[in-house]
Amino acid sequence: MTTIAIPEHSGFGLANLPYGVYSAAGSPPRVGTRVGDTVVDLATVLAGSDPAAETLFATPTLATFMATGPQKWADVREKLQQILSGDVPDSALHPVDSVTMHLPCEFADYVDFYASENHASNVGRLFRPDNPEPLMPNWKHLPVGYHGRSSTIVESGVDVVRPQGQRKGPQDESPTFGPSIRLDIEAELAFIVGVGNEMGTRISTGDASMHLFGAVIFNDWSARDIQAWEYVPLGPNLGKSFASSISPWVVPMAALAEAKVDTPTQDPTPLPYLHMDSPWGLDISLEVEWNGHVVSRPPYSTMYWSPAQMLAHLTVNGARTRTGDIFASGTISGPEKNQRGAFLELTWGGKEPVAVGDEERTFLEDGDTIVIRATAPGANGETIDFGEVRTTILPAR
Repeated sequence: MTTIAIPEHSGFGLANLPYGVYSAAGSPPRVGTRVGDTVVDLATVLAGSDPAAETLFATPTLATFMATGPQKWADVREKLQQILSGDVPDSALHPVDSVTMHLPCEFADYVDFYASENHASNVGRLFRPDNPEPLMPNWKHLPVGYHGRSSTIVESGVDVVRPQGQRKGPQDESPTFGPSIRLDIEAELAFIVGVGNEMGTRISTGDASMHLFGAVIFNDWSARDIQAWEYVPLGPNLGKSFASSISPWVVPMAALAEAKVDTPTQDPTPLPYLHMDSPWGLDISLEVEWNGHVVSRPPYSTMYWSPAQMLAHLTVNGARTRTGDIFASGTISGPEKNQRGAFLELTWGGKEPVAVGDEERTFLEDGDTIVIRATAPGANGETIDFGEVRTTILPAR
């Protein structure tokens, strides 16, 4: 038996307890949590207190547990905080560096929103410089989004191949085909549905906490040149669908209770189905690292639309959600230049290179490594760490 050591200032204390799917050498994937620098096998530590532990956690997916609903989520979290504050069987413990992390579940559907006013305004100024109003007329009335491709969501550590596609620059007479030359990131958060709704019903903002299981860091890779040529008159498709990367640890929404803040003032007043009775913004700080150099620190607290509003809007037409559905926030950008969460904004369309160490850079080159991290305030003065999503760009094939 061992009492798990939690390093001072660790973001993986008992106020966090994220969920993830891991595998130790020679063993199949199972569900665990992270405490300090230790991965804890949940089926093992909960075996004596929960008769369903083997069914829920000795499995390569979080989906079985997520589908049990908010009361079970709360019960398991309370038991874990009690058990993990004392001695734990050695057989349940693995050094974090000794395991391989996997996707937490098979994602069902994926929607990406566009919830940052700063980002949407910057993009509007870049793409429509002659228009005095950078936002489209609908933007402050509803959370704009598009339906993405869940099958190309990958975990941290999975390298991304540079996409190829049609491109047509302003100087080109006709489109050409080849590797994207304006490959970009989008630093986002994504939220995973634990319990869905039936088709023909909808989820209110007040009921969002009954459906949302947890959050991850999300990098929505974007081929800006492919996107620019294809997106009129519809929306993102091949410029986005080739890959999205997530952090492997799912921070439960319960761990983010202390991070809840008001959203920025929403004016005009949203329609009643988007009204919120309590704060649903989140005080989460992100950090974007490019080849070992931090180039941006986007603040999630500036996001105009909240996760509860995004989920309410996603289902207001009666659309069904399921266990494992995921929706992302869209690029997180603050009002300052060093808070922009996409290189399209950070370099102002490639016209203003940024320093990456000793280099001046605009868009991604083969061999570049991007790391996005995130933290939030937690209970008892602790920090909630989301871990990281780390990806290297490989040449086009």
